[in-house]
Amino acid sequence: MEESFNEIKPELVYTFIVVGLVFIFIYATKIVYRLFTQRLGYKLPHEDTSKINWIKKILYFLWVVLGIISLTFIFIDKAQYATARQIFYQTLYLGMVTVIMLVSVTLVQIWFSKKIYSKSLSNEDTTNFKFLRYIAVYGVYFIGILLMLFAFESMRGFVTTALGSAGVIAIVAGVASQEALANLVGGIFIIMFKPFKVNDIIKVDETMIGTVTDITLRHTIIRNYQNRMIVIPNAIINKEKLVNYDLNGSLCCEWIIMEVAYDTDVKLAKEIMREECEKHPLLVDNRTKLQKADAAPLVTVRVTSLNDSSMSIRAWAWAKNYSDAFVMKCDLLESIKKRFDEADIEIPFPHRTVIMKKDQEEKPAEREIDTSI
Repeated sequence: MEESFNEIKPELVYTFIVVGLVFIFIYATKIVYRLFTQRLGYKLPHEDTSKINWIKKILYFLWVVLGIISLTFIFIDKAQYATARQIFYQTLYLGMVTVIMLVSVTLVQIWFSKKIYSKSLSNEDTTNFKFLRYIAVYGVYFIGILLMLFAFESMRGFVTTALGSAGVIAIVAGVASQEALANLVGGIFIIMFKPFKVNDIIKVDETMIGTVTDITLRHTIIRNYQNRMIVIPNAIINKEKLVNYDLNGSLCCEWIIMEVAYDTDVKLAKEIMREECEKHPLLVDNRTKLQKADAAPLVTVRVTSLNDSSMSIRAWAWAKNYSDAFVMKCDLLESIKKRFDEADIEIPFPHRTVIMKKDQEEKPAEREIDTSI
């Protein structure tokens, strides 16, 4: 019995060492994960830690798989050692590349998050950093996947070609016909020429008005005033004519247009509109120094058109941004309408006369009766 124990003693020692190392690596991974997440939560409490959690799970899985592969060395023939050793190193290589790739992505995102957070605190534009973050993250993923493919002998030729200059040109040429490249180039143009940036209020058409929340490699995301997220491909938004309410300042001029009848006292109607605009709390004084010196009115009101059955009177009211301008317009339409009603100022509306065919057929008979009498 002692002889049999001595025969299996090396295998038992080897097994305990392997199992012990697996538990040590798992415990060390848990300690490092806890310290890192605590430090990250202290510095960036709103940072997403899902990728760090994935790194922990991958490492757990890697240590267990490597431990199982190591234990198989006990049960295989020496002729199979070379194959088993190759599988062990290949698994270790793939696991390490995956972990390094995810760690690199996490560090890149943390660095950009710190920059974006510091810029936002000082009210600086964060659009460039948000866009460059996507490029950096996808670049790390691209390199990581190529390195993972390098572990397979059949894929090494492809990896070597892709990493070479000719391969890069071929890849770009292959993607050039695709819509993906058009969106990527569109995103780069948006960052370079800045027709709009993150947090700007833009109007692409009458149905797409909102605040730009993000500009990615593929699309631009707008949050409209119904809290819906509108996703527009960069290639499309670059072709559209859009209105940027925050370009070169956020002041917004809102037109308050009222239609009045032709027999209206125009002077009184204009005075009512001016009074209601000037007393609104969201109105902004946009007059120049010269206009103030000349005692120009705070709100300009003019008759702008003579229509078929009404006159159009327009007031130019300024607000500090588009949101305030919209609220101010809604309030003024209500208050001006109320004042017009009190002053007996008519807001005309179209009338339509309907003639029934049956009535037309009955009229001649009625005339005949009247004539005979």
